[in-house]
Amino acid sequence: MVRIFLADDHDVVRQGVRAMLEAHFGWQVCGEAANGREAVRLAETLKPDIVVLDLEMPELNGLQATRQIKKVLPGTEVLIYSMHETEQLIREVLAAGARGYVLKADAGRQLVEAVEALSRHKPFFTARASEALLESFLKSPLGVGEATLLTHREREVVQLLAEGKVNKEVAAALGISVKTVETHRAAVMHKLGINSIVELVHYAIRNHLVKP
Repeated sequence: MVRIFLADDHDVVRQGVRAMLEAHFGWQVCGEAANGREAVRLAETLKPDIVVLDLEMPELNGLQATRQIKKVLPGTEVLIYSMHETEQLIREVLAAGARGYVLKADAGRQLVEAVEALSRHKPFFTARASEALLESFLKSPLGVGEATLLTHREREVVQLLAEGKVNKEVAAALGISVKTVETHRAAVMHKLGINSIVELVHYAIRNHLVKP
């Protein structure tokens, strides 16, 4: 039995993906989550074989959730599925520790194939993703995008601020002090060369930390 955990903030999408996965003999969806932070907490408890994560989720996006899940469950495979497919995103997926990447538009055709590969601890990327990644490395092996300027904690703070939370709410969500949030916020503004929360929201949308 392959135990799969599923996280997506859209109930209808989650139900559809669950039905697709459980139609496969020997697969069981052992749990679900509607946001990234809940996904990390439940995955740590349930210890699934494979975690399927939506890239853009509230509170903690798929990449940040992947990093935290892989830290506590290094043997669990992670599959990211998204509406976007860019060189930068694919690089970040790999860097976070996920070994599968599927476009939502292709999920009906490729999600099962991807989970089958991950169940054998084999990576799975769409042909387009593999080509984009190869081309990216050939062009600029050491290239660094603006998204890599921030630490994992700074990215968490940016996402929560961009979702409309005030410093006190961010502090409560992350279990840190308001002063620490203010320090991270100032560091982010300095690193990115921005001066307002509006610019911060634009950055978060551009780097798929939040949905537009």
